[in-house]
Amino acid sequence: MSENFKHMQNSACEYFPCHKNADPGTFNCLFCYCPLYFLQDCGGTPGWRGLVKDCTACALPHAPGGWEAVQKRLLEAFASLREGRAPATLGPKENE
Repeated sequence: MSENFKHMQNSACEYFPCHKNADPGTFNCLFCYCPLYFLQDCGGTPGWRGLVKDCTACALPHAPGGWEAVQKRLLEAFASLREGRAPATLGPKENE
């Protein structure tokens, strides 16, 4: 089965690549807006400006293997919800 659904690139976008630390050759635009943004522990490398999550230094959903990483983390978050445990949502961790 083809895995083309896991990758999409729009090099004509005026913001491409939107993360300057990413490799334009493998950059994946599929998750233009990260579906993990709402999670405190998203698995990426966000920074915080007060209560604003800053993902400009994170390329997790845009790098090779990003689709798998996003799916894995979403499945974990949804499993927590099914078990009656809410995943830690948006906001910096106590030690940040």
